[in-house]
Amino acid sequence: MNISDIKYNEIQYDFSSSLNPFGMPLAVKKAVLEAAKNCTNPIDSRYDNLRRFISYYEEFPESNIAIGSGGDDMIYRICAAIRPKKAMIFSPCSPEYCRALEQNGCSVTDIRLSMKNNFKLMSEVAEFIDYDTDLIILNNPCDPTGEVISPYTLGAIAEKCRRTNTIIVCDERYMDFVNGVVRYSVSRFKGIRFILVKSFTRMFAMAGIPVGYALCSHRTMSDVLRSTGAPHSVSVPALAAAETAVGMRKYMRLTQKYIEIERNRLAVSLTNLGVRVYPSKSSVFMIKSDLPLDMLLRRRGILIKNCAEAYDLDEGYFRIAVGLKENNDILLDTLGKIIQMF
Repeated sequence: MNISDIKYNEIQYDFSSSLNPFGMPLAVKKAVLEAAKNCTNPIDSRYDNLRRFISYYEEFPESNIAIGSGGDDMIYRICAAIRPKKAMIFSPCSPEYCRALEQNGCSVTDIRLSMKNNFKLMSEVAEFIDYDTDLIILNNPCDPTGEVISPYTLGAIAEKCRRTNTIIVCDERYMDFVNGVVRYSVSRFKGIRFILVKSFTRMFAMAGIPVGYALCSHRTMSDVLRSTGAPHSVSVPALAAAETAVGMRKYMRLTQKYIEIERNRLAVSLTNLGVRVYPSKSSVFMIKSDLPLDMLLRRRGILIKNCAEAYDLDEGYFRIAVGLKENNDILLDTLGKIIQMF
């Protein structure tokens, strides 16, 4: 049987998804259902209420916040609004970065991160940034590894971008799952131009009603982002879901603690099975194996992400999202049986 012959509806356990394993909170579900009754009402295209809520919880100026329909939408809006002539990305990362930049006529330099450093962004990459570099996109935490950029490396990059007047776009969509978020955010550094991209999608399992937002260091950036792209891109139910979710800090803290415990347990167990596990501080992590684990697991109703297909890495790299404990146990048990067979 070919792996492509296996239908998605035959999958019982999906570890390729990066959504919160606890699913959408009940309060958010209720907000969506209630908002569905008001879908005939017009939407405020500035999303003032949501921006006010985000401003309060992020402790960030309301005027410097822009809203869009998910993280990818924000990436595309940023590239369309700024229209950089020369940009830099660091792989592995989302293929949408390159697509969004090239779609707007940008020349893209792709710096391939070394497997010797566990695909971790190092401070030396700052040397590649010059006065012709209009914009760089950082992936923090990295997707697919789940590892964060160290404060030292962030500082080196921020300082170089300050000197070259380069805009830093930092995709922080996985940062909600990380303990000690502030230490790893580029917003700590002064005198730089930055745009942080965030989303409600992963933490609150809102894949079907995506809402993303950007925190901009300068108001001129947020103004141009709000005027770029289609207005009313966020639906009434999605807006209600985001307005409810933004204040659920206890839910986020509980999720962070759970993810940390289960991720570490999975890493130890997989290492004991002889699988190479890469460091992570988020809800996803990357493994390496000589076996075609995605195919072997999919035949048993379990889905993981093949990084060769999704992130243009060599064969043998796979991304796993932390799931519920009972599902994680099934994954470990199934992998143990597969490895014993070989």
